[in-house]
Amino acid sequence: MSGPVYLDYAASWPVHPRVAETMADCLGPEGPHANPSSSHAEGRRAAQVIEQARESVAALIGAAPKSIVFTSGATESDNLAILGAARAGRDRGRHLVTSRIEHRAVVDAFRQLEHEGFEVTWLRPGPDGRVAPQQVEDAIRPETLLVSVMHGNNETGTVNDVAAIGTACRVRGVLFHVDAAQGAGKVPVDVEAWNADLVAFTAHKLGGPKGIGALYVRAQPRPALQPLQFGGGQERGLRAGTLATHQVAGFGVACELARADLPEEERRVRGLRERLWAHLQTVGGTWRNGSAEASLPGILNVGFAGIEGESLFLALDGKVLASSGSACNSASAQPSHVLRALGLSDLACQASLRLSLGRWSTEADVQRAADAVAEAVARLRSLAPAAALERIR
Repeated sequence: MSGPVYLDYAASWPVHPRVAETMADCLGPEGPHANPSSSHAEGRRAAQVIEQARESVAALIGAAPKSIVFTSGATESDNLAILGAARAGRDRGRHLVTSRIEHRAVVDAFRQLEHEGFEVTWLRPGPDGRVAPQQVEDAIRPETLLVSVMHGNNETGTVNDVAAIGTACRVRGVLFHVDAAQGAGKVPVDVEAWNADLVAFTAHKLGGPKGIGALYVRAQPRPALQPLQFGGGQERGLRAGTLATHQVAGFGVACELARADLPEEERRVRGLRERLWAHLQTVGGTWRNGSAEASLPGILNVGFAGIEGESLFLALDGKVLASSGSACNSASAQPSHVLRALGLSDLACQASLRLSLGRWSTEADVQRAADAVAEAVARLRSLAPAAALERIR
């Protein structure tokens, strides 16, 4: 293969061919083209397609189908969970808890709530990037309404012990929200075992289409949520708007495929990632951001001494498609808020590169990418001042 190596799965996956086929069938002249809210036969056929997909989506995370609310993606799911729960429960308490390494969809939602008069406790993770359950326990107060801690970090891949955090919240009667956009479909997810009340995830991070996601809303007891949009009362009154049948169907198939292949794919991708890390260590002056043990299988965040990450990113363009951080922050020149929360200097943050693997990654990809990175790093270091190699955390 002569094209660039795609190592940006944490940003988005290629759509699986079976998903694309399912969506095309829905869009064809004989497909379920009617409005799924219509009561006639074709409307009921479209609604049946959606409910079958809902079952597949729910099965991926160990949930009941009735607890799945379809949204436009994880960002909307996070916003509906956080803003919806806080605004619905503001008479019971206005204290919220989250961490400094959350996705911007979560961070910005909490910033908005601060503007609305809520108080937010921002937890700082340990050097390995994990938020300790004890930190959450210590932060909870009698007036705490909601805790939000992500499952797997989108920049470092570090995984939090959300089950222990969920138990601490459940014992204290506090709602618990989890952003599981990176973990769903790559590692086992069991929302019941997590004691989670609200869990957000999305299709395009596991081989489905962009523009469709889901929010798990615990059925019993069901948390009160204030909708963000209003209209036809779809999705049990939580998310108005006509559902895109083809996208929902594609999401369902993507979840089925991920669930069937999960054990084998988790082992395979984790093995590829460790081989990539082993190759990159031979470059010298490298370090790994986040936890190597408690981590998602496909994400590797590496720092290179003496290198400015954006320069490396540009040097690899056309050879390796990766990221200098979260894709959602690509327009910002600011250092990663995640890496800064881990205690890295601005220079160390800027010297870091996120490489992420997935379903279509191969051993040949790993070798080609490692060779390209090594060559680019060597060339950039040859152009840098000698003291630049001292720029390590």
